[in-house]
Amino acid sequence: MIDGHTRLIAHIGFPTHSFKAPLIYNPYFDAAGINAVVVPMGVPRADFAEAFPVITRFSNFHGALITMPHKVAIVPMLDRVSTAVTVAGACNAVRRDADGALVGDMFDGEGFARGVLRKGRRIAGAAALIVGAGGVGSAIAAALAGHGLAHLRLHDTDTAAAAGLAARLVAHHPALTVEVGSPDPAGMALAVNATPLGMSDGDPLPMAVDRLAADALVGEVVMRAEITPFLRAALARGCAVQVGTDMLFEQIPAYLEFFGFPTTDADHLRQLARFTP
Repeated sequence: MIDGHTRLIAHIGFPTHSFKAPLIYNPYFDAAGINAVVVPMGVPRADFAEAFPVITRFSNFHGALITMPHKVAIVPMLDRVSTAVTVAGACNAVRRDADGALVGDMFDGEGFARGVLRKGRRIAGAAALIVGAGGVGSAIAAALAGHGLAHLRLHDTDTAAAAGLAARLVAHHPALTVEVGSPDPAGMALAVNATPLGMSDGDPLPMAVDRLAADALVGEVVMRAEITPFLRAALARGCAVQVGTDMLFEQIPAYLEFFGFPTTDADHLRQLARFTP
C-alpha cells in the first residue's frame, strides 16, 4: 500500500528495463511492514544534472539508488560522501539527512565483501587480485581495503585508471600495499573478475585459471549467467566461487542500514524476491 506517508526511494538510471532492485526491496518492505517504496526513474545522461536536484526536493524523498550511467556524475552533487565513494570515485546510494544534507555511499563493493565474509573467508590480512579498475572494480577494492585487506594486485587494460585507483587506495588505507600490472592470480587468496568479460559468448577468461591456488575464492560480478565460463573453470580447478548475484543481494542489507530501515539478510531477500537470479 502506497499512501501519503510513504517514503520514496528513487531508483535513478537509464534505461530502466533491467532494474532488479524494485523486485527485491518492495517485496521486503511489504513483508516487513515498512511504508516505503523503490520507484524506477529513467533519467538519461543529458538530463541528470537538471533532474536530480528536482527529485531530491520532493517532500517524501527519502533517498535514491543510483545506477548507470550516473554513479560518477552524482558525486560532486552531494554534501557528504563516505571514504568508499572517495576511493571508488563513484556513488550508488544517496540519503537525505534530517539537516537536509545529501549523503552518499557506495555499496557494490560492500556487497561483494559481505559475500566473502559470509562464506567464512577472511579479508583482513589477506591478498587479492582484482582484474578491472572501473566502477565496480574500484568499489570492490575500496570495500576490501576497508575490511583490512593487506595486499592488492590490480590489473586493467586502462593502466591510468588502475594507477589512479591504486593512489587513492594507498592515500586512504596506508597499511594496504598495492601493485599494478599483471593479472596473475598466483598466491592470491581472493581473485575477482570485475570486468564485463563473460557477458558475451567467446569472451577470453580474465586471468590464467591454472595459476589459481586450489584453495582460493574466485569471485565474479557478471550476472548474465550464474556460473560463467570463468567460474566454471575455477570450479574445475577446485576453487570455491562467488557468483555475481551474491554481490547484489549482499549489498541490500547494507543499503537498508544506510537508509535507516530495519535490515535483514541476503537469504531472506532471495526468498522474497520477485525474480529468479
